[in-house]
Amino acid sequence: MTQTTKLTQALEAIDRANRADPNIEEVDGEPLPKEYAYSLHMTRWLFALEAEPSERMQIACRSQHIERWVMPRSDFGEGRKNYYQWRQACGRMHVRRAAEIMVESGYPQEECDRVETILTKRELRNDPDTQLLEDVACMVFLERYFAQFYEDNPEYDRDKWLTIVRRTWAKMTPRGHEAALQLAGNLPPHLLALLQEALSESEA
Repeated sequence: MTQTTKLTQALEAIDRANRADPNIEEVDGEPLPKEYAYSLHMTRWLFALEAEPSERMQIACRSQHIERWVMPRSDFGEGRKNYYQWRQACGRMHVRRAAEIMVESGYPQEECDRVETILTKRELRNDPDTQLLEDVACMVFLERYFAQFYEDNPEYDRDKWLTIVRRTWAKMTPRGHEAALQLAGNLPPHLLALLQEALSESEA
């Protein structure tokens, strides 16, 4: 089995899993299963930031939220502590499913372990692959979900939003910053103003 065949088989299996999402996201006027849509956004931004990404990076980006809907946030209760418990449980599930698919597609254990390291973000800042995944995820958030997240949380005051933007920015590399600044012109005016204020204060 060639590497290209293994990658194709793995990505197709991830796509099949994510197409089962009962939640819908509209993309360019087309309704798509939400986590399938998310995986496509991740793949698109991966190739925008890295012209020739490795197979493990393509699998990691495609599977970052694999089958997330089977573990609803509501199952973990309210509050910051429960939110992080949910995120950690989701992460373990995503890693397990990605590894299962990679093994079935013919990847060796060491490649499965590398994808686990990337997805768990244990080596963020120290591992280039993990940092690339973080850049990609931040770009997807800014482009596709930041505006809705803002609308969904009217109780957040301006200081809270400035903190969120600064924390997102701090997770990214200079390459991610450059891409985000190019994207900023497409943000709604109130979000662009928020981004500019957060960055100006960070640089002060």
